[in-house]
Amino acid sequence: MPLQQLLSQIISNDSCHAKFLNTLSYMENSGARKISASEHPQTVTTLILKHAAEEHRHAYYLKKQIEKIAPGICPTYAMETLMAPAESCCYLNKLDVFTSKYLKKELGLSGSDLRYAAYLFVTYAIELRADDLYPIYQSQLTKLKNKVTVKSIILEEAGHLEEMIMQLTRFSPHWQLHAAAIVAMENKLFIKWIAALNTALH
Repeated sequence: MPLQQLLSQIISNDSCHAKFLNTLSYMENSGARKISASEHPQTVTTLILKHAAEEHRHAYYLKKQIEKIAPGICPTYAMETLMAPAESCCYLNKLDVFTSKYLKKELGLSGSDLRYAAYLFVTYAIELRADDLYPIYQSQLTKLKNKVTVKSIILEEAGHLEEMIMQLTRFSPHWQLHAAAIVAMENKLFIKWIAALNTALH
């Protein structure tokens, strides 16, 4: 099923839509927590702090959007309040593990250097996905005249992607070669996630 059609069906079902928003919030929060976990205690930059703060804010913002559908319907991130919980909860973890193993093998990194590099590449792949997913989601929200909106997130995610490219360019002149392998892995995880959403919907 095309992504636009899947999202349209999710939006048209209030219970599924609330769980979908909660799932997006969960994933944004997971990303923020991973960014914080990758920080070096002394050398963390303002840009990394900004990024973590904005991801946390996105998680909160998406939670607040749920109230436009049905207040109090998804108070936590309990499994029953998420859509495709198994795939949603392991998505970022699997990408992080793959990326860390790849960078350790290909670049010989370890410790804080590995955590920082993994942060760069994982975040790049996720921002690339967000730059695609959120606009499609917003187009369906607009088409269906839904009160939920993610326009502010779209603007910030585009900025995040530019920032990640800037940091990766400084990290390595060959960053695109390594990013391609990590983006390919993310794409596999995304396809499985979309299939799980489709199953949950039906």
